[in-house]
Amino acid sequence: MMTSGNNSSHPRYFILLGIPGLENCQFWIAFLFCAMYIVAVVGNITVIHIIRIDHSLHEPMYLFLTMLAVSDLVLSSSTQPKMLAIFWFHAQEIEYHACLIQVFFIHAFSSVESGVLMAMALDRYVAICFPLHHSSFLTPSVVVKLGATVMLRGLLWVSPFCFMISRMPFCSNHIIPQSYCEHMAVLKLVCADTSVNCTYGLLAVFSVVGFDIIVISVSYVMILRTVLGLSSGEARLKAFGTCASHICVILALYIPALFTFLTHRFGHQVPRVVHIMLANLYLLVPPMLNPIIYGVKTKQIRERVLQGFCGTAP
Repeated sequence: MMTSGNNSSHPRYFILLGIPGLENCQFWIAFLFCAMYIVAVVGNITVIHIIRIDHSLHEPMYLFLTMLAVSDLVLSSSTQPKMLAIFWFHAQEIEYHACLIQVFFIHAFSSVESGVLMAMALDRYVAICFPLHHSSFLTPSVVVKLGATVMLRGLLWVSPFCFMISRMPFCSNHIIPQSYCEHMAVLKLVCADTSVNCTYGLLAVFSVVGFDIIVISVSYVMILRTVLGLSSGEARLKAFGTCASHICVILALYIPALFTFLTHRFGHQVPRVVHIMLANLYLLVPPMLNPIIYGVKTKQIRERVLQGFCGTAP
């Protein structure tokens, strides 16, 4: 996908600094990141396994949850192993093509994750506002098509990032002052006009994330109207509880992601250490929280996990 025989234009490797300003603390910070990564991997694999083996969970909400878990695994694994190697072993070099591959996976699966959250909001909207028609609206084929559309959207929107960067010359400075390769961080090392790349990046982010946020917001406004109209207090409480967990997941992804994205372009007064820490956490906190939140809030998954630990039926 990205080849070049010109070593002066394409460096053999980049240098990832980790967390500039916290070099003396990185060794210990890595233990926290490692623990969070282990929770993310174990939690998401557990969710995928439970949904796979329990045929009663082969419903739209759980299929979307499986997609979210797969996206979380890819998103966290694309950065954390290399990040831990930087913090613990000072393995700061990353090969040029490996860096661009990391850019691709980070941005593609961030888009996929956003799209899956949008699909889950639509599922909750149909389930709460049109419960009698839920199974007829969201059939397995519709769920598969929606998941495939979200995946293709992420791949197609992000591929030009790597293609355009691969065709541009780089300056002699090959240092990336953060823990992983991100589109804007790599773009700042280019010795050419990057206005087209920046414009495309803004267009891609605001068209994808903007569309998803609008759909999610409208869905939850409609859900809120329906829930407030329920006569049963217990039913209202249950619906609010289901939606609250989803909203927590949404906020955990969008707030730090948008902060990181906008800081790269406009937040030059934001301390670098704050920016880099949030950039690291936004790729790790949602993958860690998602299986915990949905595992706790979803009775079937919670019972399956308890059954596995206890060795007996709940």
